[in-house]
Amino acid sequence: MYLVITKNMKKNRSGKKDNKEKKSGKRMKKQAMIQAVIAAFQASPKDFFNYKQISKIIGVESQVQKLMVVDILYGLAADDFIAEIDRGRYRLNNLGTMAVGTFQRRSNGKNSFIPEDGGAPVFVAERNSGHAMHGDKVKVQILAKRRGAEAEAEVMEILERTESTFVGKLQVAKSFAFLVTEDKTLANDIFIPKDKLKGGKNGDKAIARITQWPEGVKNPFGEIIDILGKAGQNNAEMHAILAEFGLPYKYPEKVEKAAEQIPETITPEEIAKREDFRKTTTFTIDPKDAKDFDDALSVRQLPNGNWEVGVHIADVTHYVRPESIIEKEAVSRATSVYLVDRTIPMLPERLSNLICSLRPDEEKLCFSAIFEMDANAEMKAYRLKRTVIKSDRRFTYEEAQQIIETGEGDFKEEILVLNELAKKLRAKRFENGAINFDRYEVKFEIDANGKPVGVYFKEAKDSNKLIEEFMLLANKTVAEFVGRVPKGQTKKTFVYRIHDLPDPDKMENFAELVRRFGYKMKTEGKKSDVSKGINRLLDSIQGKPEENLIETLAIRAMQKARYSTENVGHYGLAFDYYTHFTSPIRRYPDMMVHRLLERYLENGRSVPKPKYEDLCDHSSNMEQLAANAERASIKYKQVEFMSDKLGLVFDGVISGVTEWGLYVELNENKCEGLVPIRDLHDDYYEFDEKNYTLTGRRQKNQFRLGDPVTIKVAQANLERKQLDFMLV
Repeated sequence: MYLVITKNMKKNRSGKKDNKEKKSGKRMKKQAMIQAVIAAFQASPKDFFNYKQISKIIGVESQVQKLMVVDILYGLAADDFIAEIDRGRYRLNNLGTMAVGTFQRRSNGKNSFIPEDGGAPVFVAERNSGHAMHGDKVKVQILAKRRGAEAEAEVMEILERTESTFVGKLQVAKSFAFLVTEDKTLANDIFIPKDKLKGGKNGDKAIARITQWPEGVKNPFGEIIDILGKAGQNNAEMHAILAEFGLPYKYPEKVEKAAEQIPETITPEEIAKREDFRKTTTFTIDPKDAKDFDDALSVRQLPNGNWEVGVHIADVTHYVRPESIIEKEAVSRATSVYLVDRTIPMLPERLSNLICSLRPDEEKLCFSAIFEMDANAEMKAYRLKRTVIKSDRRFTYEEAQQIIETGEGDFKEEILVLNELAKKLRAKRFENGAINFDRYEVKFEIDANGKPVGVYFKEAKDSNKLIEEFMLLANKTVAEFVGRVPKGQTKKTFVYRIHDLPDPDKMENFAELVRRFGYKMKTEGKKSDVSKGINRLLDSIQGKPEENLIETLAIRAMQKARYSTENVGHYGLAFDYYTHFTSPIRRYPDMMVHRLLERYLENGRSVPKPKYEDLCDHSSNMEQLAANAERASIKYKQVEFMSDKLGLVFDGVISGVTEWGLYVELNENKCEGLVPIRDLHDDYYEFDEKNYTLTGRRQKNQFRLGDPVTIKVAQANLERKQLDFMLV
């Protein structure tokens, strides 16, 4: 349409070019003119304009260019961007199309609006953002969508400000300061007036709150709410990571004081209410640096030759009462957070490390799942009881492993029996279709100042698997007790740990990727067929260079496990019913499960479902935040560990391919860094999203996921937690 009209109007009746065009100086290019016209309508969405008025607004004077404006108005009307209200007069279309939702800010300017009715995200240009902050509830006007362009919105009103804080490094001048942040949701540094510094000095790591962002001002104004310490100091950096994810890095004094009031002693009346296991052989097996022992195992042989195995879990809810200040803090945190060098507990340390922790030679209150099993690990009976125990020994995983391997040591008979039963439970689980993700963890050796001095790989051995199997059995049994109801009875509200079936498209993509490595995998058939196919794949890659990469990709192809009152089973474990009952010291859902189990054991009525679904969602979200913070702390330590290795050469494997470059994981220490696409100088590389490849346009060189490469360490940026590599 544009082309035809423009051609017809290029010349006047005499066939000569208009003299005014010659006098008007530099012509505006058509694309720039279109953008100028659009901006004019967006600037005055309620006003009507004809072509002369628009020409004046955008500064067009020559007759030919005015005729181009006419042409553009026709085109924009055809695209429904503007509407012709009466002959030759136009107004922005969709006036009054308002929507309410959440604003998402990005430091690259690609902001978006998420409608609260669940519609698709809409792009919001920085010029139309009205200084809305990430997470704000906003009212927007949906701007008319032009053909071939994505929909856009403009923030008209900020309805609810989110409580945003930002972490960064202070740059202090004589009369003002800035907080320089690497936050992905804010491109601008925060201006801090001198009287709002809270004692902060140049180079301090600090947390700021934005107080105002005046119209037309580039930088938001803020105030410092806490000083974390000097940038680069281990404590300051670990606290900064927690603060970045909105996680607490210190415990409120009033909650600590409330915990101090809880007595350690157990009354004879309380013991009388419980099944007594104090004389039964009982022990804990935990990591060597653990202090919160929330599970213990007891074992004894029954007169009929079967084994009675008790899974004893710290009775946290006996001490933490509903609506108490400790309970409210536990709900808010929802989980303990495990960074590289520290644990940030969900409960005050007096509870987590002392009163509730199942320490040896101390009487402790528990909630227990007690199983009668034959020599083949077939369950003959079980009971769920409140108990009192007295642990005989605290084993580390290494000590228990030594007994399993040598057959010698304290309580060797009991540990060997439990190990045999656990192996049989495990074998049955895999026969039923459970997926065997047996990954190793990368751990850092940390010196007294928190500096990483070495890397080691932690593998799950038989002692770890022993504990894992009995915890799984207890969790599954508790979920079945509540969830599996006879016909005709109503299900009661409960908290399940669910893991949905994998997305078929993701599984097909995964299967396609592993075929490049020469492996086949079944993606169709019964649930157990697919999971057994995954297990065969995982077995076949053991010890191969691509093992870690393929396991990572397999996990990414899965759904995320989460908490819900709607039970759909746990695909990865091949359980129809599963919950979290075994770690109430460090997970709030386990506390909910303990309370609900106690209620239902006493034939109590069901609880309101919406309240518990909200708590499930909150717990799932907090679990994800904690996992992100843990990954960020590992990333920081990786960069710190590699910072004295600049210029050194390492072998690695391509672990990620993106439009901005290649991620490479080093074989020696599993540290991951980026080879920026701008540093691939030999060709112009294009990203193939579907096949995870970068391909050179001219020479057709290709970099694929899983390819072995040799790199040199180019840069270690602690502020951004990023390693930059160069291909050798």
